[in-house]
Amino acid sequence: MAKNSSLNVRVVEGRALPAKDVSGSSDPYCIVKVDDEVVARTATVWRSLSPFWGEEYTVHLPLDFHHLAFYVLDEDTVGHDDIIGKISLSKEAITADPRGIDSWINLSRVDPDAEVQGEIYLAVQMLEDGRGRCVRCHVLKARDLAPRDISGTSDPFARVFWGNQSLETSTIKKTRFPHWDEVLELREMPGALSPLRVELWDWDMVGKNDFLGMVEFPPKVLQQNPPNGWFRLLPFTRAEEDSGGNLGALRLKVRLVEDRVLPSQCYQPLRELLKTSVLGPAEEDVSSPLALLEELTLGDCRQDLATKLVKLFLGQGLAGPFLDYLTRRELARTTDPNTLFRSNSLASKSMEQFMKLVGMPYLHEVLKPVINRVFEEKKYIELDPCKMDLSRSKRISFKGTPSEEHVREASLGLLTGYLGSIVDAIVGSVGRCPPAIRLAFKQLHRRVEERFPQAEHKDVKYLAISGFLFLRFFAPAILAPKLFDLRDQHAGPQTSRSLLLLAKAVQSIGNLGQQLGQGKELWMAPLHPFLLHSISRVRDFLDELVDMGGEEEAGGPARALVPPSVTVREGYLLKRKEEPGSLATRFAFKKHYFWLSGETLSYSKSPEWQVRSSIPVSHIRAVERVDEGAFQLPHVMQVVTQDGSGTLHTTYLQCKNVNELNQWLSALRKASAPNPDKLAACHPGAFRSMRWTCCLQAERSAAGCSRTHSAVTLGDWSDPLDPDAETQMVYRQLLLGRDQLRIKFLEESYMDTSPEADTGKDATTTEGTCPDVLAQQREAATHLLEVLADLDQAHEEFQRQERGKLVPGPLWP
Repeated sequence: MAKNSSLNVRVVEGRALPAKDVSGSSDPYCIVKVDDEVVARTATVWRSLSPFWGEEYTVHLPLDFHHLAFYVLDEDTVGHDDIIGKISLSKEAITADPRGIDSWINLSRVDPDAEVQGEIYLAVQMLEDGRGRCVRCHVLKARDLAPRDISGTSDPFARVFWGNQSLETSTIKKTRFPHWDEVLELREMPGALSPLRVELWDWDMVGKNDFLGMVEFPPKVLQQNPPNGWFRLLPFTRAEEDSGGNLGALRLKVRLVEDRVLPSQCYQPLRELLKTSVLGPAEEDVSSPLALLEELTLGDCRQDLATKLVKLFLGQGLAGPFLDYLTRRELARTTDPNTLFRSNSLASKSMEQFMKLVGMPYLHEVLKPVINRVFEEKKYIELDPCKMDLSRSKRISFKGTPSEEHVREASLGLLTGYLGSIVDAIVGSVGRCPPAIRLAFKQLHRRVEERFPQAEHKDVKYLAISGFLFLRFFAPAILAPKLFDLRDQHAGPQTSRSLLLLAKAVQSIGNLGQQLGQGKELWMAPLHPFLLHSISRVRDFLDELVDMGGEEEAGGPARALVPPSVTVREGYLLKRKEEPGSLATRFAFKKHYFWLSGETLSYSKSPEWQVRSSIPVSHIRAVERVDEGAFQLPHVMQVVTQDGSGTLHTTYLQCKNVNELNQWLSALRKASAPNPDKLAACHPGAFRSMRWTCCLQAERSAAGCSRTHSAVTLGDWSDPLDPDAETQMVYRQLLLGRDQLRIKFLEESYMDTSPEADTGKDATTTEGTCPDVLAQQREAATHLLEVLADLDQAHEEFQRQERGKLVPGPLWP
C-alpha cells in the first residue's frame, strides 16, 4: 500500500519586524525549509517592517519528513543578508489539528547549536567478559552534516559518552560526508547502566568547536535492541527560547495531508459510482456521491476536492460529462441569471481548476509575451488622480514636471497599447485553445441558452463563458503572474499597479461592459471607448470558440495532463562543459537555452538556434542539488543519466536563484518519475582533482554518499494524474457525510414504511417526492454506504498487516 504526503504552505505576512538597516527599516524575505532543504524563497518586500507576501506552495514529500522551518532575513545589496529570526514546526505540531495551522507565530532567535542536520551510521554492541561489561561503538560514517566553515564544509569528529567516560574519533577535514570506520570501546563503571550518547563536532583551529548534532540511546535500548543503522542527528535538549514578540511574527497557514492509498482495484466500485453519477440525471440527484460532496465541502476543501475530481474524470475521459453534470445542477437552482456561477460553488471551482489543469500552456502562450513586456519596460501608468505621483513620471517628459493631463494621456496610451496586444492575442487564439476547453464551453453555452432562452437574457450565455475565461483565468493571471508561473518573481509596486489596471480592464471586457461607468472608478472612463470596441471583438471570439464539431473528448481517457511532446519548462541555464580541462570553474559553465518535455531535455545556444542537443528523459536516474563548495557556485543541480551500456553520466546545470533551482528540480523529477532503476544515493559534490569533493573518496565509481530526493517536488498544474490517490481523497470527503446520508435516506424510511404514512409525508421530509423516486434514492444511498464500508474494511486490513498482526494475503476477489 502506497502512502501520499504533501505539505500546503502559505506565507501570508509579517508584522513588527525589527529594523536591520540604517534607514530604520528592513528588506525582508522568507526562506522555507523542509528537513533543512530549501524548498522556497519568497520575494523581497523592500523597506517594510510589516511585509505582505501572500505566497503559497504545495510540496510533495517523502514519508519520513520531520520538521518545517521558516527563516526571515533582511536582504542586503552589500555583504551577507542579516538573519532576523525563525519559526520551527515539527511534524507533530502540524498534525495536532486536522485543519492544520492558521495563526500568527512569534519569531525566535536562531541558535547555532540548534541548527543541526544529517545522519550518522552506528553499530553498537553490549559485551561482557571477565572484566565486566563494555560498549563497543562502531562509528562508520555520517552524511549531510551542516556546513560550519566558510568553505561550505566542516571538519567533523565524533565524541562518544558512556557514564563518565568518553572517547573521540579522528577528525576528517573539509567534508560533510565523513567516513571514519573506527571502533571505540568504553568500560562500564560501578553503578546503574548509563545511556550512550554520540556527539558530532566541527573542529576549529581558532576558537571553540562547533556543534553538529547528537544521538542518545537509553540503557533499555542498549540491552534489548542495540542500535545498528542510520540515525538522525538532534540538537541538545533545551527549552525553546521565547523572544516575546521582540523579533516580530509571521502569519502562516500550514496543512499536512497524509494518506494511505490502497491498491487500484479497491477503488473501482467507488469510481464506477462516480461515473454513473455524471452520466445520470443531475437536477433531481440528491443521493449520489457527487451530490453528497457538493453539499458537504466548503472553503479550501472545496477547491482541493474540485482539483481531485477534475483530474480523476480527466483520467477516465469524462471531464466533459462531469462539468456538464455540475452545470446542470447549478442552472437548476439558479433563478436570477445575474448570479449564475458567481459563487464559489463546486461547479465554479471545478471549471476554474479544469482551465488551470488543461489550459496552462495555452495561457502562457497567450499572455507571457505581454506580461514580459510590462515587467521589462517598467513604465509608470496611472489614471486615478488620487494616486498619481507626478514626481515619479518625469521620464515621460523632458520639459520639467508633467501635468496631470500629460500623465493621464501618456498612461492611457501605454494601457491601450498593452491591452491591444492582450486582446489581439486572445481573439486570435481560437485555434490554440485546447479542444477539451472549447468543448466544455460549447456544452456550457448550450445549457445556459436552454435555461434562459428569453431575449432579454441573450447575453447570459456569453457572460457564463467570459466569466470563467476572463474573470477567473486571464485577469487573475495578469494580476499575479507568479502564481500562474508566468514570472519567477512578484512584481514591484510600480509594475503591480500597472498589472492591476490591466486586470481591471480585462475584467470589464469579460463582463461585456455591463458595469462600465458605474461604481467609484469613474477615472477609468477615458479607457471606455477602447473597451467597448474590444467587447464586440470578444463576442465574435466567443462565438468562434464554441463553434466546433464533435461531442466526445478527443483522444479518449487522458494519460497525463500534458502530452509528452509539450514543453513544460524552458529558459536559460548555465551548463558545465563535459571536459573543462584546466579552465577555471566560472569559465567552465556556459549559457544555453533549455527546453524540458516529457520526452527530452534539449538545449542550444539560444532559443532561435536550430541545432539542439538533447538528453532523453527516459535515461534520467537522479536529479539532485550540488553543494555550493563543489564549484564555489550557488544554485547548481546535477542530472544523472545512464546510457545503454549502463555507464552513468552527470550533467551540471546552474540556475540564477533558489526558486528557479527548485522549479527545475521539481519539473525534471516529475518528468522522470516513471523511470525504472532510479538511484537511491548519489554524490552532492563533483569529482575534481581525482576525488569527490563531498566525501573525499578517490574512485569516480564510488557509491553515492547522500540519499536522493526524487519524492520531493513542488505541486502545480503539471502534477501527473494519480487516479488512486484522487479517489482516496474523494473517499475521505464522503466519510464526513456518511452519517448525514444514513439519517436522510435510511433511518427515515424505517420510521414508517406504510402507504398511509407515505401519503402524509409529502410536505415534510420527502417534499412530495414520489415513492418510486424515494426507493431509487434509498437504493443508491445504500449502495454508496456499502462501498464506503468496504473501503473502511480494506484500510483496516492493510493497517493490521502493516503492524505485522496478520500475514499479508489477497483482500479482494
